Amino acid sequence: MNYSHYKPEQKNELIALFKKTFTDSEGENEGALIAKLVDDFLTLPTKDGDLYVFIAQDDDARIVGGIIFSKLSFPKGESVFILSPVAVATDCHGKGIGQALINFGFETLRNAGVSVVATYGDINFYSKTGFAPISEDVLKAPFTLSYPEGWIAQSMLGGNIAPIEGTPTCLSPLDSPDLW
Repeated sequence: MNYSHYKPEQKNELIALFKKTFTDSEGENEGALIAKLVDDFLTLPTKDGDLYVFIAQDDDARIVGGIIFSKLSFPKGESVFILSPVAVATDCHGKGIGQALINFGFETLRNAGVSVVATYGDINFYSKTGFAPISEDVLKAPFTLSYPEGWIAQSMLGGNIAPIEGTPTCLSPLDSPDLW
């Protein structure tokens, strides 16, 4: 398995991976929604250092995994990112590809000085890479959470996460209360 940074010429294959994976697990509407979200991340302008996209490719160079980290901007400028979305090809589930890809991404984020990564999802999966539930008293989400138990985070510096003041803003693809 090869883990690397996404390249623009891989855009269509990466979007197709997210669409198929989410269609397989959640249905056509969710597949289309996530495909649009990924397309927006890959095409809308962002500042350098605000977006990281990583892929996993098998030995035939097929993209079998994709993850996106995007900046959460807090009033005092803390370096916090959110991991969303994540996809691993349905025929590759259970092989540790998602975990390895997330850990690959963490290495880049640590080197970039990121202090905290949050995500909003299944604690049973994400706990395998060190995520744990976090109170909004410590790290507020950009919008009201429909599933507060899914708000999870981890320090990239080790140890506990110190409370971060204020409500963050997120990049435009995630800037909709319907996603939260």
